[in-house]
Order: sequence, then structure tokens, then C-alpha cells
Amino acid sequence: MKKTQYEVIIIGGSFAGLSAAMALGRSVRRVLVIDNADPCNKKAPHSHNFLTNDGAAPADITLAARRELAAYKTVKMMTDTVENVVQIDEGFKVTTTKAQTFTTQKVLIATGLKDIMPKIPGFAGCWGTSIIHCPYCHGYEVYQEKLAVFGNGDEGFEFAKLINNWSRNVTLFTNGVSTLNPGQEQKLKEHGINIIQTKINAIDCVNNQVQAIKLKDGTEYAIQAIFARVPFKQHTDIPQQLGCALTEQGHIQTDNFCATTIPGVYAAGDNSSPLRGVANAVANGMMAGVFINKALIEEQF
Repeated sequence: MKKTQYEVIIIGGSFAGLSAAMALGRSVRRVLVIDNADPCNKKAPHSHNFLTNDGAAPADITLAARRELAAYKTVKMMTDTVENVVQIDEGFKVTTTKAQTFTTQKVLIATGLKDIMPKIPGFAGCWGTSIIHCPYCHGYEVYQEKLAVFGNGDEGFEFAKLINNWSRNVTLFTNGVSTLNPGQEQKLKEHGINIIQTKINAIDCVNNQVQAIKLKDGTEYAIQAIFARVPFKQHTDIPQQLGCALTEQGHIQTDNFCATTIPGVYAAGDNSSPLRGVANAVANGMMAGVFINKALIEEQF
């Protein structure tokens, strides 16, 4: 078999990508990690539910991981953005914005997701700090505080029910006419969850901290934190370039071995899993590294 410049190129150097790089480095694979230093969690002050690092800043965990990876001489890391990946006889050709070109046998996409902010003034400023998507990541820090949930219909009902575990002072903001069914409305009221249907005008956000929700009718609700789920898209168009299938939710479709629908292309982390958390990304990245190494062994032995 003709030798390629790298055996594996990992696109994305956050938790999943670095974890995969470690598994592959420990397998003595020639690996290049290309990262553009723009993680989706860059605003999050703390990370939780990750053993031995509970409460650490995401950037600090990443820095520690990079220091550890420096021990593995077959792993190289560089800061750049991958613009294009094409299939070639040897595997894949990867081109970056700095006009650097590399070849590889396998590609791991670990680029995460990009959240799409609603057009509500103040929302983006508080996103990731006091407007929160995951109670398992940040719910404990606002335990029994005055909380808001953004949502409507079945999804809004289930989200409010979930957040009620962390506080008995929860208000559901439907941002328009409620699409909850009568049974859902009754159940929420039984648990003391108020339902506000008035359209939201803005979020009063000061230094990344929610102060109040401002409604179209002029009413303001003082609040400590907001739980909201926003739409997302893939952080890069590389999966679409390669023809990788996506799920209905917009994640990269993978099998139990982290392989996409394109042979030789793998995915790990938030871009291919509904479980968005550091611990899951690290575990998923390690699995991807193991499975990629196994695939290379099968091809080379």
C-alpha cells in the first residue's frame, strides 16, 4: 500500500478530536489535528459532569489535553481551518485556508455544531453563560433559583418538566400562542409552572448575565437563568462536501463504530450525537480513535 502523508487527519481539536488523537497516538499512528480555535463552548465559564475536572473551564481542559498529547511524537497539531476534503486514490486530500495540502488514509470530523441564535436582542450575549441549553451541565449552579424555560408544544412541556427537577420556581415562556394541549397545561399548573404566552421583546443581559425577560406588552420578569434549546447546523460544510448523510435532527449519521456513510470518513462529538457534554465527547472521541486504528490494522495486516 502506498504511504500517505498521514494515516489520520482529525478536523477539529476540541474534546472529541483531542481524545481521538490520544487513542491514535497511543496506537503509534501518524496523526494531524487541524483546529481553527473556535469551539462552540468558548463562552462557557465552567464545564461539569466530567470526572476529575468538574467545574474547570473548557479552555483549561483543552490546554491540559494538548500538553498531554505533546508526549506522543506521531501526533501533530496545527491551527488552521479545513476548507476542502476530496477523495483520492490514496484516501483523501485535505486543503486549508492557509493553502496547505495534506493527504491521509482516514478522516475524522470532530468539528461540533454551530448554534443558531433567535432574533431576540440580548439573547446571544447571554448564551452559554446564563441562557443554558443543558441542565445536566449547568442546572446545579442555579438550583432553586427563579428560572425561565423557552419552549412550546410537546417540546416545551417536556423541557419545563425536566427543569422542574432543579427548581420549583419555573415559568414557561411560549413566545406566542401556546400550542400545549389542555392536559399538558393542567399538569404544568399542578406543579406550579406558570405559562406566559406574550411575545418576547428582548433579554436584559448585563455582563453575560440575564437580568430580566422583557415582553412586547412592556412587562418585565426578573430571572436568574433561562433554559432554551436553539436550532443548530454543522459547524463546517465538510460533511456535505464529502456526501455524508445527516440524520433528521441534523447530526452526521454514524454507525456503532463512528463511521459515516462515506468509507474512510468518521465523526465524533457533538456533530454526531444528541448528548452535548464534555464527558460524552471525550468518550466518543476515544471510541472513534480505537475504531479507526482497528480499520487501519484490518487494511494493513
